[in-house]
Amino acid sequence: MLEILERVTAGFGPAGQEKNIRELIKTEIEGYVDELKVDNMGNLIAIKKGNGEGQKIMLAAHMDEIGIMITHIDDDGFLRFTTVGGVNPKHLVNRNFVFEDGTVGTVGVEKLDSYKDLKLDKLFLDIGAENKEKARETVGIGDVAVYQKKFNNNGQRVISNSLDDRAGCAVLISLLKEMDDSINDIYAVFTVQEEVGTRGAGPAAFGIEPDLALAVDVTGTGDTPEAHTMDVKLGNGAAIKVMDRGSIAHPGIKKMLAELAEENEISYQYEVLEFGATDARAIQLSRGGVPSGTLSIPTRYIHSPSEILDLDDLRDCTNLLIKFVECEKLAKIYKK
Repeated sequence: MLEILERVTAGFGPAGQEKNIRELIKTEIEGYVDELKVDNMGNLIAIKKGNGEGQKIMLAAHMDEIGIMITHIDDDGFLRFTTVGGVNPKHLVNRNFVFEDGTVGTVGVEKLDSYKDLKLDKLFLDIGAENKEKARETVGIGDVAVYQKKFNNNGQRVISNSLDDRAGCAVLISLLKEMDDSINDIYAVFTVQEEVGTRGAGPAAFGIEPDLALAVDVTGTGDTPEAHTMDVKLGNGAAIKVMDRGSIAHPGIKKMLAELAEENEISYQYEVLEFGATDARAIQLSRGGVPSGTLSIPTRYIHSPSEILDLDDLRDCTNLLIKFVECEKLAKIYKK
């Protein structure tokens, strides 16, 4: 699991430019599934067939990560940018960003009277270019960069960029490699453009027509000093979502996840997120509606270059998800 997580967090894949990370994931799961395909949006769909007597289950973890897009290059070779996804300006100053070709730049800031005035229009990317002509030799308008990759394993906990949502991708990869045969048909979808409005998951669900679905994503925690009050902590197990700003979990799916966790002695906690959303928002609205839920990985400092998760939580999420997709009673819970 740790090795998979390190590999997928290293992949380049800002929203709308997921080709690199898609190929990396494809290499990881080839040989473990019955079919692999890429839809018109760029979602990678991995199919593991059951015996034809179960349900069609869609699992979704998004491949894309947040980043910055170049909007202007001035005469001195400094680059102005906008954000791709939820990038907070306070996380950017003096941070390194990397482009797909390996070019690295660091974010500088104009003189401010107060850091309360820190906004995107006060920031620029410095790639060390002498002038506009030199900058244009490597970077162009519309090019996208992401936080420079750095993976730190502190034993029980990992500090890394892009755990949102490469951690979810690692869970799906591990599931496809580890799970036993199931009566259910599994459609593991590595989605695109989640960070800019869950754009990939809806079309994927429309094409798959699942009986039910689970998104696998990270969630915030309430266990740091003066954190927003929230009952999720690192090390307390898989987080079963109750609600966020995009979806309310199907009650039968939420209940089944909790029952399976207790039956199999898997640590879990309930999650109520007062901001943000997951691919479940788009999936549940597909066609005539899809009973949906979310299994979350507790993560600190989401959308920063130094997100933190606990490896036991990651394993608990994987084990619980395996038990869920192997369950023979799913039809009874989602049709209630």
